[in-house]
Amino acid sequence: MTRETFDLQLSALNERLLALGTMVARVQEQAVRALADRNAELANELIAGDHAINEAQHAIEEQCLFLIASQQPVARDLRLIFSISSIAWELERMADHAKGIATLALRLVDQPMLKPLIDIRAWPRSDAICWWDSWAPSSEGMWRRRAAFAARDSEVDQLNDQVFRELLVIMMTDPRTITRATYLMWVAHNLERFADRTTNIGERVVFLKTNTIVELDD
Repeated sequence: MTRETFDLQLSALNERLLALGTMVARVQEQAVRALADRNAELANELIAGDHAINEAQHAIEEQCLFLIASQQPVARDLRLIFSISSIAWELERMADHAKGIATLALRLVDQPMLKPLIDIRAWPRSDAICWWDSWAPSSEGMWRRRAAFAARDSEVDQLNDQVFRELLVIMMTDPRTITRATYLMWVAHNLERFADRTTNIGERVVFLKTNTIVELDD
């Protein structure tokens, strides 16, 4: 295989990853909307459609393995291929968190509203794939993004703590709310895990671009 052909295959692999990232960002947003709007039809669609994301991730993984086995890529290319595979896995797990929220939305769809879901709707939307799509390779760009990640991680932690405290008070005040409150705690946990996996992706991109391991949530 010529270098030109190999580069074209790497480019196609990158496009697959971007498409997967777009799918995952969409299902996260739709899962929260299904919960807030009590939309059982949308929740069921998300659950049924999870297999498409699984298949997309598997296709990326298989293509990564094929390129490694057949082309014996140099170190730079190998780091890129491994990064794509790792990020695809993180994205697939993020889709599982969205599926979890959709499942909880179904459990809550016929239940009385426990509390306004303003804080759930306000949760920062995942921009995980934007790290891959619009990376600023300069040192200034890296540290600017690192600062933004640290700020957003702090925001997510604060929202998670806020939701937990509010729901705990509700459960203590009225034990009949325990099941519904527990479900909302699980929703918050899934959203918090979204943020963690976004950070993992950001760290992988930093390593790919700079060959340096950094902690973005410091």
